[in-house]
Amino acid sequence: MAALQNSTLDAMKNKQPQLLSEWIKGLEASGATRNIKDHDLQQQTSEFLQLVINGLQGDNGSNINAPGWEATRQFLEKLSHSRAQLGQDSHQTASFIFALKGPLFSLLQSHYREQPALLAEQLWEISELFDAFGMHTIRTFQKSREAVIKRQQEELLELSTPVVKLWDGVLALPMIGTLDSQRTQVVMESLLQRIVDTGSEIAIIDITGVPTVDTLVAQHLLKTVTAIRLMGADCIISGVRPQIAQTIVHLGLDLQGVVTKANLADALKLALTRLGISLGKAV
Repeated sequence: MAALQNSTLDAMKNKQPQLLSEWIKGLEASGATRNIKDHDLQQQTSEFLQLVINGLQGDNGSNINAPGWEATRQFLEKLSHSRAQLGQDSHQTASFIFALKGPLFSLLQSHYREQPALLAEQLWEISELFDAFGMHTIRTFQKSREAVIKRQQEELLELSTPVVKLWDGVLALPMIGTLDSQRTQVVMESLLQRIVDTGSEIAIIDITGVPTVDTLVAQHLLKTVTAIRLMGADCIISGVRPQIAQTIVHLGLDLQGVVTKANLADALKLALTRLGISLGKAV
């Protein structure tokens, strides 16, 4: 494989302002600058171009896994993570790299206009290097984006399972949506922690917002009830609508002595009765 010529490096160093100007114009035209401040864009493009020149001066070739490209890899990883945080997609992120190829190719065509064979060699060398940079950026972006999505999913799970204190010693967990293994784990962890923090004796799980109850959902509920009992607290399941009651019967599900109520008000009334608290209308 042809090596990068010193003349190519000299052309890049001497024409840095021109390369940066044309590169930024290309980025803006492609929409890759969305949500990015002008100052940040100027700094990022200038830093990356200098890193590329430094790496090429060290004769590191197009193998970006070489030690001499470590600083460049770190820059691209940081860039990919920031782009994922800004909500950009992989195409916009990769465009940061690929948009530089056009101005750089034009520069080399002008520089080697009298040497077509050498021009072809240098274009190939530069193209391989920037393609490798682009692929590294996309891989890092995907990992960063997956991490962002995972964190958002965890936050949504926490928001969708709020533990509410209804009375001294009584907690309620209103469930909305379908129960699955991951959500059951979050439910158990948050509810058990609140039981410990508040010293509550009774926990009410309200399933009014759960669309259907099948064997799997019932198993998840039983796991939660069992965990609550192991903590020394009682559990009441409320929101058992007629349709859900019929489904439980048809499926032959055994709730193993779990107390159920039709609505949250009845469940709270039962919980207060167990605590020895009686409520009456004000006269």
